[in-house]
Amino acid sequence: MPLSFATWNINSVRLRQPMVLEFLDRAQPDVLALQEIKCTNDQFPGAEFERLGYVHQAVHGQKAYHGVAILSKFPLTEIAPRTFCEIDEARHVSAKLDYGRGPVTLHNFYIPAGGDEPDPTINPKFDHKLKFLAEMSAWFDEKDFDKGQLIAGDFNIAPHEMDVWGHKQLLKVVSHTPLESGLLDDLRDRRGWVDLVRRHVPYDQRIYSWWSYRAKDWDAADKGRRLDHVWSTPDVAQHSSGAEILRPYRGYAEKPSDHVPVIVRLD
Repeated sequence: MPLSFATWNINSVRLRQPMVLEFLDRAQPDVLALQEIKCTNDQFPGAEFERLGYVHQAVHGQKAYHGVAILSKFPLTEIAPRTFCEIDEARHVSAKLDYGRGPVTLHNFYIPAGGDEPDPTINPKFDHKLKFLAEMSAWFDEKDFDKGQLIAGDFNIAPHEMDVWGHKQLLKVVSHTPLESGLLDDLRDRRGWVDLVRRHVPYDQRIYSWWSYRAKDWDAADKGRRLDHVWSTPDVAQHSSGAEILRPYRGYAEKPSDHVPVIVRLD
């Protein structure tokens, strides 16, 4: 049975609920991972998503900030949020699903953005980001991550030259510094995980999933970054048949998210 999986930093699920409903109705992903839902679990508009067939949900929210959720047409089991760096922020939730090819564990992440100054000695937000990545790396070294894993979300790092609008201009800008890019590449390569978007979109092709609100005309300026990622273990990657980033959603509605959905398909 094929599976389509999408990830999207929605930047407030209640504010942009109509956009999510429209996306689910139009694109019909089997599973959607949302980041920055910015609401508590009891405030999450789950009933609206259930009406479209997404009756299985894993939500880890908090008041006004952060928060992640998984919506699925398939049953979700072993739902488990994890706290990183001993900071009580809702930045991760995982769940297991079986879509017909055996169980797959989904990890939905919202990695810290890191503030503006790429120096952990003077910027506690950047220090938090580096420690978060270090803890992810240590956790992922466990045997549970050998196979059957799908890891996705807003990683807040655009690691490669064609993942940003201006490689040289952004080398000292948080999200594209060599330190962050190296840590993310190491996190992926140490287990042989596969970047499912780049598996289907060559590294020499420029692609983005985020455009700043600061640009008056984001489309014309096109100063984007690929901050949103979907990785998998090699056993899952061998079934991947396609990936796409839905750029038009950056211009949908009056107040869109600054991120757009990323979809991968497994056959």
